[in-house]
Amino acid sequence: MQTEKVVDHIVKWLKDYALNAKVNGFVVGISGGIDSAVTSALCAKTGLDVLCIEMPIHQAQSHVTRGQEHITNLKRAYKNVSHLRADLTPVFEEFKTEVSLQGEQVVVDMALANTRARLRMTTLYYYAGLKKLLVAGTGNKVEDFGVGFYTKYGDGGVDLSPIADLLKSEVYQLAQALQVTESIINAAPSDGLFGDARSDEDQIGASYPELEWAMKMVEENKTVDDFKGRELEVFKIYKRLNNANLHKMNRIPICVIPNNLRNK
Repeated sequence: MQTEKVVDHIVKWLKDYALNAKVNGFVVGISGGIDSAVTSALCAKTGLDVLCIEMPIHQAQSHVTRGQEHITNLKRAYKNVSHLRADLTPVFEEFKTEVSLQGEQVVVDMALANTRARLRMTTLYYYAGLKKLLVAGTGNKVEDFGVGFYTKYGDGGVDLSPIADLLKSEVYQLAQALQVTESIINAAPSDGLFGDARSDEDQIGASYPELEWAMKMVEENKTVDDFKGRELEVFKIYKRLNNANLHKMNRIPICVIPNNLRNK
């Protein structure tokens, strides 16, 4: 990949889109992870206003520290970057007191994890509306179009997606070119939605390099009959998640009314 040219291409695309939309810039949720770091750096390079928001909800301290380090470095390098912190922990706890938490614990935990993402989406759009900004998505290609590893109407609720055509390995290449802090580059990818140390690989059952391989195999029309051992296991994981999460990646189904029912 021609990394520097890809950076320039994305930055131009972001700036052109914002100017055509007649907005002031972008708002980005900062998680302490590689995707939000690269996205915010790309937005900063446009020269337009960039608001970075921390939104902790019982967040692991390592995530918080990495996010703050990134914001500090970004503000030092770009005068158009500002930031604020919205501690959503009290909001999340109040939400839990108002809803029923009955049911299987695994299902409850996942519902609450998705609630965290949706509270953050609401916060990003609140500030976007106040400051006339676009919400920049931080999803990469494997997450957004491969395994659907994001929350519908949570981190999937954005105005534009600057890195959604980049594989995770390509995001790391951009991170190096953009001089993202080493602590973020070296950290295990994690969505941080459970308030503990579990990584994306722990949740998915496969690493991003493995998922990229599986994505390529699907594009080449390979089937389960073509693999064995770990490759077969990874291929099945990818296919299972892709099928289960198509509702996120496809258009919302619309009930179309036949013309003969519209006519009297």
